[in-house]
Amino acid sequence: IFTRKSIDKRWILLYNLCKVIYFTLLKKARRFFVAKNMEMALLFDFYGDMLTDKQRDMVGLYYDADLSLSEIAENAGITRQGVRDAIKRAEAQLLEMEDRLGLARRFRDMQADLAEISVAAAEIQEINLHTGVSREIELRVDKIRSMAARLAAD
Repeated sequence: IFTRKSIDKRWILLYNLCKVIYFTLLKKARRFFVAKNMEMALLFDFYGDMLTDKQRDMVGLYYDADLSLSEIAENAGITRQGVRDAIKRAEAQLLEMEDRLGLARRFRDMQADLAEISVAAAEIQEINLHTGVSREIELRVDKIRSMAARLAAD
């Protein structure tokens, strides 16, 4: 039996370092899977109507309702592997539609551009306050910001 005193401090340090690396990688993997799930959910929002009813139901239950493959299989009366295959085919179709049409990418780009417009309008407003307030500039900045907010909400 080893006691704490008999174990070389280097091994304890190595063990603790391995734990840190493991938990860091686990966090990164979770972020990757969350990002992948968010991407699939976005593609499902854009292209879900183009899937078959069965695929749409399974993908919706998997990503939106967060059911496991086993739970979906039990509800659908098919095997877990059948559910997995249907979801993988649907994911491939969603990715292919995005490659061809690019609607989700254009949506993300537009959201980013609208955020930049809002930031630029705020900067113009700030410059206007420091250089001498022009009511006309202030009104136009407010109009730009409200239009960007409305477009971002749609």
